[in-house]
Amino acid sequence: MARILVADDHDALRRGLALSLTSAGHDVDEAANGNAALERLHDGYFDVVVSDLKMGGSDGLDVLRTTKTLHPTAAVILMTAFGSVTTAVEAMKHGAFDYVQKPFELEEMEVKVEKALELKRLRNELDYLRNERHEHYDFDKIVGASEALARVLGVVKKVAKSNSTVLIRGETGTGKELIAGAIHHNSLRAARNFVKVNCAALQENLLESELFGHEKGAFTGADRQRIGRFEQADGGTLFLDEIGDMSASTQAKILRVLQEHEFERLGGTRTIRVDVRLIAATNRDLSAMVASGHFREDLYYRLNVVSVETPPLRERKDDILPLATHFMRKFSAELKKRVDGLDSEAQKLLVRYNWPGNIRELENAIERAALLAEAAIITSGDLRLGDYAPAGGSRDSQSVVKIPPTGIALEEVERQAITEALKMANWVQKDAAELLQISPRVMNYKIKTLNIELPRRRVLASA
Repeated sequence: MARILVADDHDALRRGLALSLTSAGHDVDEAANGNAALERLHDGYFDVVVSDLKMGGSDGLDVLRTTKTLHPTAAVILMTAFGSVTTAVEAMKHGAFDYVQKPFELEEMEVKVEKALELKRLRNELDYLRNERHEHYDFDKIVGASEALARVLGVVKKVAKSNSTVLIRGETGTGKELIAGAIHHNSLRAARNFVKVNCAALQENLLESELFGHEKGAFTGADRQRIGRFEQADGGTLFLDEIGDMSASTQAKILRVLQEHEFERLGGTRTIRVDVRLIAATNRDLSAMVASGHFREDLYYRLNVVSVETPPLRERKDDILPLATHFMRKFSAELKKRVDGLDSEAQKLLVRYNWPGNIRELENAIERAALLAEAAIITSGDLRLGDYAPAGGSRDSQSVVKIPPTGIALEEVERQAITEALKMANWVQKDAAELLQISPRVMNYKIKTLNIELPRRRVLASA
């Protein structure tokens, strides 16, 4: 379904054309003259604008210029009488998609509108392909040979071709986004958009605007209409990461989309229908959150149609060295620096380390080592992992915090833990928050209340 504006001062023609396009499944607005068309263009977004070349008030060329200024990706189709064909052709040189000479059959206009929409879809997909590497999500390109990973991919291959909602569970940094991408790119929706949203990174009102969009004037600062992620993902897949961080209000709206396939933008009254496959991910225990009343039970069952568990890296020891090699090649190319491999002690250290930050921590460690290494071979000293857990060790069997006999203030323990996490994450607050399994908002609050001083270069970089 597309949003289309029909502008013509001939009432019967305009209404007949609007009715025809509405019957074809589109959302159509009408403008009885050029000035009304310009007002509509300032108020909202349209995929296609069908405008008469000569009409009362502003003419079709004004409509064309305004459309291209406000909505560069919208297609403009001009309607013209016999004597204005030369002007219409000239308009095409300035960005019009096509023109139709009056009188015309409604089917002719429908065909031109569909061609305009198909071109728009192709351009969107081209832009998408330029920024997304499909081969990254091919099953045979996913790095790892462990039995744990093989079990996950076995489930993913079975569900990829379906439209079922998928819930991906796992600790932070275990590759949940990669699994979601593999599901989409190996599905029947692979040619359409794969849209990603991190629910923990946005406050409630911003998250709802991000997901559902908003109308102009919906809230302070909403100076124009915004198309939300559900609309952007129409026909494709929407990946909601950290869905356990959603508020109750947003959970209710997500449930409605899953049940009814429709929603309204913030501040809007028009119901928008979408065809979106939803994939959600969380590092939280949603069943426990349901029991405690912090997550809707009905939404949980809607999301948990198919469950995929991404194993932590400590349970995928066979994958550590292949992943390290993969990251070495990546950063060697990016840094334009020769990095040929790891010495034996570095390999032992990587395998023995417990990887609380999982694959993301491994990637950061290899990037740091590749950057700091003096030679072409990475040594254990280049990795700088510090003390590591014994092979097969677990968090439960170790004392994570050492309390001196004299005691220690809980605030100091928090300060040390947050500072250490920030160091491990190269002072990126979002990544540090993931290591500690807290939201970015909580991390930001802790940094302020505990008076943790960030390196000046990091403050400037994020300013």
